[in-house]
Formats: sequence, structure tokens, C-alpha cells
Amino acid sequence: MRLGEFILRDMEPILQRWEAFATTRVPAAEHMSSRSLRDHGPEILQAIVADLASPQTADEQSAKSMGLAPVAANAPHTAAQTHAVLRAESGFDIEQLASEYRALRASVLSGWMEACLPTPPHFTDMLRFNEAIDQALAESIAFFAAHVTRARNLLLGMLSHDMRSPLQTIQLTARALQRMHASAQVDHAAELLIRSGGRMQKLLDDQIDFNRTELGLGIGVKPRNVDLGAVCAEELEQIRAAYAERALEMEVTGDCHGAWDAGRIQQLLNNLVVNAVHYGEPQDPIHVALRGSASDVCLTVANAGETIDDETLAHIFEPMRRGTDRAARHDSGLGLGLYIASEIAKAHGGAIAVDSKGRRTVFKVSLPKVAAAAY
Repeated sequence: MRLGEFILRDMEPILQRWEAFATTRVPAAEHMSSRSLRDHGPEILQAIVADLASPQTADEQSAKSMGLAPVAANAPHTAAQTHAVLRAESGFDIEQLASEYRALRASVLSGWMEACLPTPPHFTDMLRFNEAIDQALAESIAFFAAHVTRARNLLLGMLSHDMRSPLQTIQLTARALQRMHASAQVDHAAELLIRSGGRMQKLLDDQIDFNRTELGLGIGVKPRNVDLGAVCAEELEQIRAAYAERALEMEVTGDCHGAWDAGRIQQLLNNLVVNAVHYGEPQDPIHVALRGSASDVCLTVANAGETIDDETLAHIFEPMRRGTDRAARHDSGLGLGLYIASEIAKAHGGAIAVDSKGRRTVFKVSLPKVAAAAY
């Protein structure tokens, strides 16, 4: 008996075994109905039967065994992909999802080989079935992972957003206490609250921006005509207040007027300068330069310190990346600063690059004067 014929003939017993196994995937399956436990099982099996009946080249077989079969033009989501999303929404984890396919593979093959006796089973059918299962498993895992990642990013984004209001209340209260000048102790405590709140605000803002990029929304910008020199000077004053022990220098040359999102540029500058504070030599100044031309403004942030190795440089603008320098261990950030700086530059139609040699590291940002449309 050919495998496709066996699956069609024994569809119900196969689905019963699928359902029975799914019930063991607890706690997710504890309160699921029979229909939910079987979800898309018939469609997955029918797709496998159709695949077994279709002609296939050696290259197509190889691609399918690696989960790389092409998706039909009129089928945006396969049964395996939809099954993965529904399992994720039911609380299954990725190991439980994969175990369903292992159980399905074993159940179908053992039942089919028994049904074939005394005739030996068709070896080609077995190969084709394994390739089809591998393809379905790859589709399910990819969709499951994407769905879980998106759901996690939405949750983190909502939490970060909702935490901003109580944090702002804490900061406003601390500033009110500071203005009262009740005592030196109260002033000191209020200052600690304000600084800690500022650090928390930065973490939340970075998390929100990161979630936007992960969800495909990008960094939002609202360009308006500004003097970039004045915008950056204002931000540097804020950084000096937070890091009074560090020397910050600024140089502006050329015409730095254009259309940019001032708040986002200040965020970009803050990320680059604070990065230099954490990784640079404490006794050496951090130098910020703006050079305007007819078409763009070039912003550079330079600091002295350990040369960044080539491997780190290759991934430095990726999220969750950190240097190995000892000073970096005191950084309480999420490792998103340089990534967000890069995304802000891109949102303005610009680019960011880094050069590190001879114990000097320079970040260079190019910002066109004709700003890109907001994401």
C-alpha cells in the first residue's frame, strides 16, 4: 500500500492519535477542546498526501528536507503555519510544537509499515514523507517564533509606555521637593531621585524605540527647520549636568541649518556621547564636531580609549551588543544605544559609521539637509 493511500484511509485514527498526544502537552492543552487539539491536523495531512502524489526533482526533495520548499503564490499561509500561530496562542511552547511533528511522523510510519505487511513499504514514499514533515515543521517553527517575538515586543512596548506616567510623577514630585529646599538631606535625596528617574526614562525610551523597529514601524521622526548647532549645544549642556566630571568639547563650522527632528537628533547625540563616557578614557575630553555643507551636516563624536577590535566593529550597531571593556560593565543600559542612534540616522535619510584606531574612536553621522519622510 502506498503511503498516501494509507493516510487517506486511516485519517481518523491518525488524527485520534494526534489528539491523544496533544492532550499530554500540559499545561497548555488542559482546557482545550477536541477540535482545538486537532486544529489543522487534517489540512497538514492532506497537504502531505498531495505532496506525495506530485512529481519532484532531486533538488526539490533536498530543499524540502531543509524546510526550504517554495510557498504557493495564492497561499499566503500554509496549514502548518496557521497551526503554529494557533498553538502559540493556546500557550504551547516551541518544544511542545516540535514534539507534535515527531509523534505524527512516528505514528504514521509505524502504522503504514504494519499495514503494508507482508509486502515491504515503498522506500521512496518514506523519504518523501520525511521531507514533507520536515518542511511542515520548519514552516511551523518559523511562524511560531515570529508570532511569539511579535507578541513579546508588543507586551514590552505596552509595559514600557505605561510605566512612563508613574515615572514622570516621581520625577515631578522629586523636583517639587528640591524646590522647597527643606534641608540639605531632602535636596540630596531629591537629586538622587531625579537622576535615577532620568536613567529609568532613558531605558524605557530605548525599549519603546527598539520595539518599534522590531515590529517594523521604524523610528518615527518629525522634521522641522532647526539650527543643528543650537540643538546639539542644548543637549550637551544636559549631558554636562549629568556627567560633570567629564570634559565635553564642541566645534561648529559651516551652515548647520536644515530640516531634522530636533528631539531625535538630541537622542542620537546623547547615545553617542554617553557611549563615549562609558568607554573612553576618563581624563581625556570627548570632542563633538558639526560641519555643515550645502547638502548635509556631518556630526562626529570622538574620544580617546582602547581601540575597538574588528569583530566588535562589524556588529557594533546591532541591538544588545556590548563592548568587553571593563568600564562598560558599569553601564546600566540595555545595549540599544548605538542601534537606536543608527536607526535615527536612517530615519533622516542619513548614515552612521565608526572608525577606531590608534586609541581613538570616532563615530561619524551624515545627515542630509533634505530630510527623509517620517516612517
